Amino acid sequence: MSSTSPAIDTDCITLTRFVLEEQRKYPSATGDLTQLLNAILTAIKAISTAVRKAGIHHLYGISGSSNSTGDTVKKLDVLSNDLFINMLRSSYTTCLLVSEENENVIEIEDENKGKYIVCFDPLDGSSNIDCLVSIGSIFGIYRKLTDGPATVNDALQSGTQLVAAGYALYGSATMVVLSLGQGVNTFMLDPSIGEFLLTERNLKIKPRGKIYSINEGYEQYWDEATRQYVISKKRPQNGKPYGARYIGSMVADVHRTLCYGGIFMYPATTQAPKGKLRLMYEGNPMAFIVEQAGGAAITGKQRILDIVPTNIHERCPVFMGSVEDVKDIEEFYKKYSS
Repeated sequence: MSSTSPAIDTDCITLTRFVLEEQRKYPSATGDLTQLLNAILTAIKAISTAVRKAGIHHLYGISGSSNSTGDTVKKLDVLSNDLFINMLRSSYTTCLLVSEENENVIEIEDENKGKYIVCFDPLDGSSNIDCLVSIGSIFGIYRKLTDGPATVNDALQSGTQLVAAGYALYGSATMVVLSLGQGVNTFMLDPSIGEFLLTERNLKIKPRGKIYSINEGYEQYWDEATRQYVISKKRPQNGKPYGARYIGSMVADVHRTLCYGGIFMYPATTQAPKGKLRLMYEGNPMAFIVEQAGGAAITGKQRILDIVPTNIHERCPVFMGSVEDVKDIEEFYKKYSS
């Protein structure tokens, strides 16, 4: 009887190894970004474990408070936010943190201070926690551009200034999708070794998809451009209609859009004229990733990454996905805005 060795890749590329290889391409790199990303990964691993055990440990349900933007806070939200803040604070690489759950910026003490600013949504899609739908974490990393003490103005940078952005998806497996500004790469958590392993290098989105993703329950509040665009996809003059897919968790909806092509939409409405999604820790990081994957991301009237925020919880309409699909909605906005 012959013995066989276990199917283990002895030369696997972990996320840390991947980032270190990228770091070596820049002789002036200090390693701070690698250190920062490791802190984020530690938070993501801990959140992933908490999500898997949420029912067992009674982490479902309301914690009894609302966050800075009025959403009801779940117990897992609080845990996830604390994990992100504590891991980032103790990484010695950050000076300011912007979280969906905190009304004001979080300033890092001098003894722990670094040069990076991190904007994050610690648990996106948390309204879906109780029904076990995929949820995630989103983050964007900026470099402090000014000298002197860090203030809220240092965080108010456009998405074009992003150094890196990514998201974690807690679904049937836990995945991190990351861009350092040189394309998009995906990493799957192998729980047996506790490491994120490279699963796809240089992910690209299709130029055109067959799926549109939007909450059609708000159709009566849409502007005419959005309404006519969706009608054109449901009842096209030529070809087959698009399929409709909507989960209600931005990370899950955008991830599917990246994988299969198409468009994800969260437009402005008469009820929310500035949109609902937050620019700094939802719109910008996701727009950065989609563009790095060869897609496009707009508000309907301008590129999302070009917006210079005036408030850390500023909102914006979102249309992102395949280039040709986004171009279609842009044409509808040109037509109906006039």
